[in-house]
Amino acid sequence: MKISQERILTTHVGSLPRPLELKQLLVRKDQGEPYDRGELERLVRQAVVDIVRRQAAVGVDIVNDGEMSKPGYSTYIVDRLTGFAGHEPAKPRLDTRDHPNFLAAYERMTGANTARRAVCESPISWRDREPLNQDIANLRTALDQVRVTEGFMTAASPGLVPVFQTNRYYPSHEAYVEAIAAVMREEYEAIAQAGFVLQLDCPDLAMARHTSFQELSEREFLKRAEFHVDVLNHALENVPADRARIHICWGNYEGPHDHDIPFAKVAPILVKAKPQALVVEAANPRHAHEWTVWQETKLPDDKILIPGVIDTSTNYVEHPELVAERLCRFADIVGRERVIAGTDCGFGTFAGYGKLDPDISFKKLAAMAQGAEIASKRLWA
Repeated sequence: MKISQERILTTHVGSLPRPLELKQLLVRKDQGEPYDRGELERLVRQAVVDIVRRQAAVGVDIVNDGEMSKPGYSTYIVDRLTGFAGHEPAKPRLDTRDHPNFLAAYERMTGANTARRAVCESPISWRDREPLNQDIANLRTALDQVRVTEGFMTAASPGLVPVFQTNRYYPSHEAYVEAIAAVMREEYEAIAQAGFVLQLDCPDLAMARHTSFQELSEREFLKRAEFHVDVLNHALENVPADRARIHICWGNYEGPHDHDIPFAKVAPILVKAKPQALVVEAANPRHAHEWTVWQETKLPDDKILIPGVIDTSTNYVEHPELVAERLCRFADIVGRERVIAGTDCGFGTFAGYGKLDPDISFKKLAAMAQGAEIASKRLWA
């Protein structure tokens, strides 16, 4: 994994805006409607080439495929694995459930989130490895056409899958997560062996406290989070720490977020995860103040930080000076070589649903790159 040796490098969390035609086809597939598989594969290939070029053009150093092939960062696995069927609506989030007027207005802006949330009804195993192989091949082809620092690819962590796919088969939550890990480790290893940095998406360590796991007490939730990290570490047995990064967030949506578990309570668990890089929200109004956590929770010597310096729930374009200010704050605490500029979350976590304008999203990424340049001049002066 490349680090910020001569300047602050830039990256993002994963999902990026998909072209309209591709979004529509992904939604049809996700809803079980007829679609042209060949056309979908063609659109994905071209979209990956285009999105990699666009990332490079705005100054992103560590790029990915934008999750162009996935209907959702957390739900794509049902197309690759056996054991899943049907759909189960999400639980109302604790922070928005008492605000129906807000929810109605928000849906008018974003569109309805129709993402399929399948249920685990039978044993989990690999059904189709070809989508993973295609993702790897598409990203490799696209990277060959640009000059960037590095490529990464996202994958659902074992603990994330239960947040969106309820268990109705395994005897316990623990057995379910362990079964997921036993299968998904093959995807993790394939991504790393292909030469990409593997990013594990783990909002189960934060967001799930007020969404899918809201029935747990705080103590029970933190115990579950520790278990998820232990299982993840085992699944990464054959993936070097410096070839992986882990992302946590509290949900990529505008809302009160007044039920978010404080980062200070999660950080001691997060630092026990094997991946070298920690990708953490740090820009939005609910969590921007939590940079101070790193003054109290020591970042292990073998880890680096990728703090979010861009909020992905608003169309405001951050000023580069604000980005630089945030980056310098983290650099002052953990050292300039241990900081990479990142975003709070993705810009297109689910196909066909979202608030951010595609062009504005890239303006935000460009502002991040400009801010990183300003911070680099200050830090390496």
